[in-house]
Amino acid sequence: MNAIVVPARARTRPKLIVLSHLRWDFVTQRPQHLMTRAARSFEVIFVEEPLWVDGGKARVEDGIRPGGIRLVQPVLPHGTTAPEANAFQKSVLDALVADAAGSEVVLWYYTPMALPFSRHVDADVIVFDKMDELSAFQNAPPLLIALEEELLGRADVVFTGGASMHEAAVGRHDNIHCFPSSIDAAHFAKARTNVLADPADQAPVGKPRIGFFGVIDERMDLELVAAVAALRPDWNLVMIGPTAKIDPASLPNAANIYWLGSKKYDELPAYLSGWTIGWMPFAINAATRFISPTKTPEFLAAGLPVVSTPIRDVIRPYGAAGVVEIAATAETTVAAIDALMARPREPWLAQVDALLANGSWDRTWASMRGEIWNLLTPARVLTPAAAVKREELRV
Repeated sequence: MNAIVVPARARTRPKLIVLSHLRWDFVTQRPQHLMTRAARSFEVIFVEEPLWVDGGKARVEDGIRPGGIRLVQPVLPHGTTAPEANAFQKSVLDALVADAAGSEVVLWYYTPMALPFSRHVDADVIVFDKMDELSAFQNAPPLLIALEEELLGRADVVFTGGASMHEAAVGRHDNIHCFPSSIDAAHFAKARTNVLADPADQAPVGKPRIGFFGVIDERMDLELVAAVAALRPDWNLVMIGPTAKIDPASLPNAANIYWLGSKKYDELPAYLSGWTIGWMPFAINAATRFISPTKTPEFLAAGLPVVSTPIRDVIRPYGAAGVVEIAATAETTVAAIDALMARPREPWLAQVDALLANGSWDRTWASMRGEIWNLLTPARVLTPAAAVKREELRV
């Protein structure tokens, strides 16, 4: 395939190139929160996995998203072989790095699967933001575990997306930092105002409303959802989010379950404002063993009492602090929701606000940025052994 030429852009800041398995325009998650803040200090280029299409030639979609994020999307026709795909992505990345023209380059990985087309890049700093245990996800590539081990050897700094993941990763890298899911409290606090209009597709739904928002995939316990709906037909379960990696036909169908589909981040407070309880019906499986759900503090910031299945990073700190109820079965979930609906909210809200005051995406990014600045400092000197190891890894 012919090399792709990516047009040069004016630049006065270090370049931060993100290699991601997640789509920028899919749902707002950790990468969007962090990179919109990173764009204040870096030229951020978010490079997605290829978009696969029928027919046509390999090309690149290159555009700007709010906040100044440059989104680069390789587009490849179905039938492109893995070596051809890697070669094309390498040409895209090489063009972006060449455009740096002497500026410092930070290479930020969300997926080790990007290594086959990026391991040659001599970046000033390599970051691995390990936000998920990707090897545990459905249909994970067999090569992923070996590539992650290689990436851990190449990375200058590793960030983990939760306490459980951090505990499992300690000892695998000598510069690793835990940054659990954080919160844009002001955004979700809009749900507490009681002045937001009920969205049109939710307005006909009766109360009480038990709500979930997020990606609906193998991490959701669909049997639990169906069982709770059956136990309390007078409750209405409002489920918001796109379906991924599972057949939509597998979603439980009942008169009191409302699958409202994907919503924009800015729309979420209006939906949450009309809910009675926030619910996180996660399955307990390999895919959820290390998750640190961003929606936990988001529910709390919205002023919603929360019930969750026993996810380790929800039990600690939220369950232990008494601000989230933990329930594993349909029966205990129903009992927990009944208790929460009868509980006075004001003392609980004060406890929630005190807990949330300790964190924000602004603080999280400021700490991450500090780690990166330390590595970019010219005074940083590698020991001879470390310098040799790093050069060997780049070969």
